[in-house]
Amino acid sequence: MEKDLLDQKKIRIEKLEKLKELGINPYPYSFTRTHRISEIREKPDEMVGVDGIAIAGRLVGKRGHGKTIFADIMDETGKIQLYFRKDRLEEKLFEIVNLIDIGDFIGVVGEIFKTGTGELTVLVLGLEFLSKSLYPLPEKWHGLKDKETRYRKRYLDFIMNKDVKETFVMRAKIVGKMREILGKKGFIEVETPVLQPLYGGAFAKPFKTYYNVLDREYFLRISDELYLKRLIIGGMGKVYEICKDFRNEGIDRLHNPEFTMMEAYQSYADYSDMLELTEEIITGIAQSVRGSLKIEFQGKSIDFSRPWKRISFYDAIKSYAGIGLSKLTEDEVYNFAKEQGIEIDKNAGRGKILDEVFSEMVEPNLIQPTFVLDYPVDISPLAKRHRENAALVERFEPFIAGMEIGNAFSELNDPFDQRERFEEQRRMKEKGKGEIQELDEDFLSAMEYGMPPTGGLGIGVDRLIMLLTDRPSIREVIVFPQLKSKE
Repeated sequence: MEKDLLDQKKIRIEKLEKLKELGINPYPYSFTRTHRISEIREKPDEMVGVDGIAIAGRLVGKRGHGKTIFADIMDETGKIQLYFRKDRLEEKLFEIVNLIDIGDFIGVVGEIFKTGTGELTVLVLGLEFLSKSLYPLPEKWHGLKDKETRYRKRYLDFIMNKDVKETFVMRAKIVGKMREILGKKGFIEVETPVLQPLYGGAFAKPFKTYYNVLDREYFLRISDELYLKRLIIGGMGKVYEICKDFRNEGIDRLHNPEFTMMEAYQSYADYSDMLELTEEIITGIAQSVRGSLKIEFQGKSIDFSRPWKRISFYDAIKSYAGIGLSKLTEDEVYNFAKEQGIEIDKNAGRGKILDEVFSEMVEPNLIQPTFVLDYPVDISPLAKRHRENAALVERFEPFIAGMEIGNAFSELNDPFDQRERFEEQRRMKEKGKGEIQELDEDFLSAMEYGMPPTGGLGIGVDRLIMLLTDRPSIREVIVFPQLKSKE
């Protein structure tokens, strides 16, 4: 296969040299278009007979020989047929036609007509070569099927698979609608540091780097939470950021080490307000980009209609695991998890073990949009204690199609409680109990100036896009996902 590609590259380079011998620059600077292909196709009857049409794009099909040649050209908006006739082109230009390969970029000027079969076609009266493709495109029917190849050579994926391009057009619409909804509700979009001297805001292993000028270690952010809260402290009443976060962890259907999050914070609000905001954002986006609150996702019917189902964390476990775990000790919870075949380090801590039980036994069953509320305090160190039960926090996570889509709190604003939570996290780290929230003295200092009651919300943008584009893997909605090396 590799030899065949090299042979074809050699032939194409020979054609490239022939173009130069004809005085043609095979890589010119620009080409002036009068129309995009979609603009011609949108009004076919009006366009027939119009000459002086200038379009440009990649050649994706070519057939015929001798004095007449048909071809297909594709730009970023669509595809249209070209018709070359020797008696309507200068001899030099028709010679160029014979040197064009599938994959090359060309610009043409001509007249629009319809063939006997009614196909909209451009009769080419002028031609300019724009760029030579040294490799052939993948065969149409064998195509680009291997997922690894598709992700590694996403440019070919876009060329060969129209639906892939449409996914990322949809992604842009989804993110744009999210911004529109938040903007109309008075949220201000901000940017916070990607490089942070101390990581925080989530339980995750960070990527480390070294800042030479400052002679110290820095981290790619795992969350922007603590910086957005600083802005709330500073008097910005409603703020949000759509940003890249980075977590040095595994890659699977729902996880990529570089991913997109939306986090929003609102002063004088609590998690009930964030719950309403979550419903409003997701239903608003679904209605806008899909035209309906009822969609299909991987063979499952999803209904986003409000209100969504609500269930507490412990009630959800009892419902699906068949046992109440709220009053069990750490050892008892661990033994239950082990009995269910759930592999987890015994030293992970009670909250982490509970979270793993939830992930394995509850999460896959939450198909319709569901809010799970009121989590154990030890796995939510940045959330406010529940006003009716100090062992819990005011936190919810929305689940759809068996996936966690977000996370929200009544944010902890008591600096003494926050310091004690950080200290407890430090003690857990010393006992070897997994990822923890690092103690951030600068953030605590900010809190000591006074932080108003605040509601916070995070939504996983990539997973939401998976849902709304019916894609089975996060790698299908990230243009350039992280991959293992070929070796």
